[in-house]
Amino acid sequence: MLPFEPMTATRQREMRELLAGLERDFELIRDARHHDPHAVLGRHERAGQEILIVYLPATRHVRANRSLDLRRHGSTDIFYWHGTPGTLPARYTISWQDDAGGVYEVADPYAFAPLIDAGELRAFSEGRHRRAHRFLGAHPREVDGIAGVQFAVWAPNAERVSVVGPFNLWDGRRHPMRVRGASGVWELFIPGIGAGTLYKFEIRNRDNGTVHLKTDPYGRQFERRPNTAAIVAPPPRHAWRDQQWMAARPTHDWLHAPMSIYEVHLGAWQRREDGDFLTYGEIAERLIPYVQGMGFTHVELLPISEHPLDDSWGYQATGYFAPTSRYGDPDGLRYFIDRCHQAGIGVILDWVPAHFPRDAHALAHFDGSPLYEYADPRKAEHRDWGTLVFNYERHEVRAFLISSACLWLEDFHIDGLRVDAVASMLYLDYSRKGADWVPNREGGNQNLEAISFMRELNSITHLEFPGTVTLAEESTDWPMVSRPASAGGLGFSMKWNMGWMHDTLQYMSRDPLYRSHHHEQLTFGMMYAYSENFVLPFSHDEVVHLKHSLFGRMPGDDWQRFANLRLLYTYQWTYPGKKLLFMGGEFAQPTEWNFRVALPWYLDREPARAGVRQLIGDLNRTYREHSALSRHEFEPRGFRWIDPDDRSQSLLSYLRFSEDETLAVVLNFTPVPRQAHRIGVPSAGRYREILNSDSQFYGGSNLGNPLPLEARPVPTHQLPYSIDLTVPPLAGVILKLER
Repeated sequence: MLPFEPMTATRQREMRELLAGLERDFELIRDARHHDPHAVLGRHERAGQEILIVYLPATRHVRANRSLDLRRHGSTDIFYWHGTPGTLPARYTISWQDDAGGVYEVADPYAFAPLIDAGELRAFSEGRHRRAHRFLGAHPREVDGIAGVQFAVWAPNAERVSVVGPFNLWDGRRHPMRVRGASGVWELFIPGIGAGTLYKFEIRNRDNGTVHLKTDPYGRQFERRPNTAAIVAPPPRHAWRDQQWMAARPTHDWLHAPMSIYEVHLGAWQRREDGDFLTYGEIAERLIPYVQGMGFTHVELLPISEHPLDDSWGYQATGYFAPTSRYGDPDGLRYFIDRCHQAGIGVILDWVPAHFPRDAHALAHFDGSPLYEYADPRKAEHRDWGTLVFNYERHEVRAFLISSACLWLEDFHIDGLRVDAVASMLYLDYSRKGADWVPNREGGNQNLEAISFMRELNSITHLEFPGTVTLAEESTDWPMVSRPASAGGLGFSMKWNMGWMHDTLQYMSRDPLYRSHHHEQLTFGMMYAYSENFVLPFSHDEVVHLKHSLFGRMPGDDWQRFANLRLLYTYQWTYPGKKLLFMGGEFAQPTEWNFRVALPWYLDREPARAGVRQLIGDLNRTYREHSALSRHEFEPRGFRWIDPDDRSQSLLSYLRFSEDETLAVVLNFTPVPRQAHRIGVPSAGRYREILNSDSQFYGGSNLGNPLPLEARPVPTHQLPYSIDLTVPPLAGVILKLER
């Protein structure tokens, strides 16, 4: 072993003075308060000498490169060596024995220069970075042939930030990070660890000295709840096989194509026999054939971003860059999405940029101060959900959310984002009264920075991921939600039609005897049907919180309830707009959704419920095979009323058009069959019944029109021709003109 080099008395005095001059730095290092540990620790040239400083709590002795003994500084756990410059190579190891007798050796983390490019940090600070997850978080990498993990986190109000984990006994003194100037980003490369390592960040606030143990906002993988540590994720290993899907996606004309969405909560669709969750792979083997057989074009996943509480259904996320570990690892999700694409099924992710939970381990008061949330409680606290609202004014918060959206669309091949709770983002006075909200700079109640964020989100995702869609859950009359940001809109592809949904379900819940008094609830929606690109949603929100299931809302005896439900779905599938149905609705689940257990699949075998499921499959096939139902869903030219005003009989009839075909839809909202009911049609020819929700195959009475109906030149309903047909009770029929 090489001892310290002999020194002249002058050199010894200079070294003592040098160490004395570092005493304040040593004190900050020992107290875990130093904001720039790289300036003290590691190898430096000082006073003409090469000096190596290491801090290792609870350590007996230390060596560098197995040959240089380090000396303890006083009674501290700071060790140093000094010698002729050039004695130590640029990359050297530190070996030590701790007080418990353990022996360790690693490359010195404090021998590495900063790794994050200054331009990346500048773009992040200015809110221009769209892939901040590529340098923030934890990334396995090699530096000069040395394997380790690069850690980085944004904490601008911290005095000190450390990486902690089992590799350092969760001791925040052992791996303090360096701050990259005014960016507020802290980074550290730790050699000798890799994928699979658990970690968190220990953060000391610079103003009040409070210490916070936080999981990684940019973490790619997390422990399964209730544990909350992040896991250093390996590079993706999944070999994608959806090249055909991805090549076609940019040119997919979603505006004029069928879109029928099956909304799914992965933890409650099906479960294992022991009640535990299925893995992503097991879900793929079961769910994909089911969705494909039912004819849906897309699945929409309730939020699968990592979240601590099952009861939130995923809507209170803590990991915006990681799929939840409940169902497996990130590659498992990639496999599921890949399999969906190979089966011709698109995948939409429910994504929540509106708010986040207060859990102490996550984003709330991340560096001991309001960081991701607004500081003003009149803007920061979401009164309805007890959560915190993102601060859309901060460039770094916008970069965080934009990067999250890009990650799901790019790294996981997600085809669309359904953006939750848009209304709560738009309005400063959402769920607030009196002085509990603060107006914007123009004196209004619009959240101007949130509006700007949404326009930016939609512009970026549509530009960088053509063919993907964004869907807004927006419940107010805010204009131009689904119009381009360049034209003054919010830029979403589509918007959930909450007004149509509420009116329709309220109407359908009424006894047919009284429906005639509320006929406008069926017809009013056409007054605004083309103001937005609408999705018609019967979502999870409509089958919880004592609202009953869709089947449970239907009036009458069991026969009428099933008939009403079949009628409701026929109306939904033939009305202009994309379709969305929450799981369980397809087999008339009788009770509200319970996220704690799997759907009651044993009921699917009951004939009446199997009939409803068969109808959904046939509606999907009809929707996909007949362009009149999808080609012009968002344009007036695809729809024309036949008779919207038959209030006395509670009948509704309309035409659906494309360049290729004409369909007539007649709906009877009473249990009274209508024989020889005359409706106007636009053309001569025969009209053939292609779907009847009263068919015996669906559990109906099988009343209908088995033979084609010949149009006669008798003008009716301001149309030049007419047909007489049988309209079954509580049922809808679709007729196609055979040219």
